[in-house]
This record gives sequence, structure tokens and C-alpha cells, in this order.
Amino acid sequence: MQKNNLKKGDKEIFGIIEAERKRREETLEMIPSENHTSPAVLEAMSSILSDKYAEGYPGKRYYGGNEHIDEVEILCQERVKNLFNVPFANVQPYSGSPANMAVYFACLKPGERVLGMDLKCGGHLTHGWKVSFSGIYYESSFYGVNEKTHLIDYEEVAEIAQKEKPKLIWVGGSAYPRDFDWKIFKKIADEVGAYLAADIAHVAGLIVSGVHSDPVPYVDIITTTTHKTLRGPRGGLVMVTEEGLNKDSKIATKIDKAVFPGLQGGPHEHQIAAKAVCFKEASEPDFKSYGSKVVDNCKRLSDELTKRGFDLITGGTDNHLCLIDLRNKNMNGKRAEDLLELSGITVNKNAIPYDPAPPAKPSGIRIGTPAVTTRGMREEEMIKVAEVIDKVISFDDEDKAKKMRDDINHLAKDFPIP
Repeated sequence: MQKNNLKKGDKEIFGIIEAERKRREETLEMIPSENHTSPAVLEAMSSILSDKYAEGYPGKRYYGGNEHIDEVEILCQERVKNLFNVPFANVQPYSGSPANMAVYFACLKPGERVLGMDLKCGGHLTHGWKVSFSGIYYESSFYGVNEKTHLIDYEEVAEIAQKEKPKLIWVGGSAYPRDFDWKIFKKIADEVGAYLAADIAHVAGLIVSGVHSDPVPYVDIITTTTHKTLRGPRGGLVMVTEEGLNKDSKIATKIDKAVFPGLQGGPHEHQIAAKAVCFKEASEPDFKSYGSKVVDNCKRLSDELTKRGFDLITGGTDNHLCLIDLRNKNMNGKRAEDLLELSGITVNKNAIPYDPAPPAKPSGIRIGTPAVTTRGMREEEMIKVAEVIDKVISFDDEDKAKKMRDDINHLAKDFPIP
């Protein structure tokens, strides 16, 4: 019915949506931060809950008529707490960056110090980078990775922390293909008296699947997006652990106040309902199997690309993504992204650690397996994908890349989007 209404009421938007649907059905989404949500999540997102204003929190709204809205938000909170085994969750952040901003507002005053992973080494903009609010309004310093192994040097992190004395330390990144040692980070944070925050936006689904280390016993605060490996709607989330409450008994209240009224107005309750659906799906036994398959697929893809002469940052992967240095292939990431898109594979250009190339034409590409795994692809299909990637990069020819599209189309049609 909704589809028919849109087709009748706005043919232009309907046509664009249908074109995007066709593109997704016929190609492979292999950007690590993207996935395919379930029909149930999409249905909740397009529900009448979109119409309701609900400033405040359950039981303390600034508008009337929120009886059922409160039920939705409370249910979402409880599902988060059960899924991640945490005592507190704020489910209102619109996305990951506002979720991180709420942590800054709750933990720091403007000008206080934060330590995060360098964006150039796989970190995130909101962990203190100079063009982000986090680097504009707070004093930021960074830890990186070893120039040879591209792994985090924990001794160096400890030295930087001792020198800079940050009040907040971030752990997490957008292009780091290995696991994190939360226990070591906790020791570092405790020694300098800092809050320890885990940004698990990329690996949240892997954590609840049991295939990535769990930060909950070690960190104070956790933020995440609800899409990516969680396979939910685009949105954000802030959680506080028992460790966090023991360190600061008022931290949960501070985060609530930071989200509203500090940063946001009325929460998007249709989005919160869709998050709740996502958390329910992530609690099912088959989701654990899904997370395991995401990692297995990525490791197999990593191995197959390595066999074909590709240079993978850190030599492989522990999670859902590979970061590939293309310099030995005499190609930059922008060119590779464009060629692979012509072949029907969507990846993103990405800087590698200590990249000598400019951001617009970095030396690498970032590639991941969450979306193709959702479609049902397994390790055998990863071999086929690696073969296509190898040919497209080796040919370095647009016409030849387009000819590979038939192979990808056939593979995509064999594994339709759920």
C-alpha cells in the first residue's frame, strides 16, 4: 500500500528508490559499514511512530499522548541491556556521531583532554580529529599503529597517556582490521584516571555474536551505531557499564542530560522502534551464526586476496573488514573504487596507515563482508569475489571491468537480498 501511494503521489522519488533497489539487487555491497536490514526493521522505520513528538524520556515527556511511545522506548532499552549485559542504555541518539558527542558532554568540559586513535591509522573523526567538534572544542592527542606491523603498540599508548593525562580515552576505529585488548586499555585509563569509552560501531554485531572480544567488563561507556554489523536501522546508542557506574555514579544521568536537552530535541521514535526490532533479531540464535559467518567470510576473502598478491594491512583480519594497500598494484584507491563499481562491487577508497597519498586519492580500499553474508554468501562465494577483484585491478581497464559485471550480476541473483 505504501509503495502504491508513493508511486501515485511522487513518481520521481518512487523511480529513484526503485532504481536504487535494482542497483542493490544486481550488485554486491562490500563497504564494511553497510548492510541490508530486515523487512521488519524497514516496516518499523516507516510506521506511524514517525509522526509523534516525544521530547524527554519515558514517564517524563514534554508532550501528551506518549503512552505507547513510552512502551516502545522502554522495550528498546531493556532489549539493549539484555543483549549487551549492561545496566544502562540511552537509545535516543540519532546516529553514531551524536552518541559520541553525548559522551564528551557528559565526561568533559570544553578544552579538556581526550586521547583517541589517529584517523590516519584507522580511527574515527569524532575521536578528536581537528575538523570534528571533538578536535575543535577539546584538546586532543592520538595514538597510532606500528609503522611496520600496523598493529596498535600498547606500550606507546601508555606512554602517550602518561604524558598527555587525558580525561577520556577512546578505543575503536573505522578501518582497523584487528581485535582490541580492552584489558590493557583499562589499565592505561586507570593509571591516568581517565574515563574509558569503547566505540564499537563497526563490531557491535560481532561482539553480541561472540566472535569479537567484549569490552563490557573493562570500559566505562560504550557507544555504537545500530546499523553496520548489528544490521539495524541507521541510528546511535550509548551504554554505561557497571565499571562506569562504579567510577561515576552520576554518569548515566549525565549522559541522559547530554542527549536531551543537551544535543537533541524530540527523539525519532520510529527509529527507536526499528532499533528495538534489530535488538530482538540480534538476540536470536541464528544471529550468532551470522556473526561467525561474517568473520569466516572476511578471513577467507583476505586469504584469497593475499594469494593473488594483494598487500593487506596487518596481514589479514580478525573482524568484518580488510584494508588493502594497492601501491604494489600501481593503483590508487579512487581508481580501484571506480573500476570495482563498474564491475558491480561497491567498496570505498580509504587511507592506509602513514599514507603518502592525499585523502581524495588514497593508497587503499576498505572492503567488508556484512552485507554479502546477510544475502547468504559463504566462503565459496568469497573465492569468486576475490577472483573478480583481482581481474578488475589487474586489467585496469573500464571496458573490461564492465564485462565482469555479468559475473557479479549472476552471483547477486543467486543470493537475493532478504
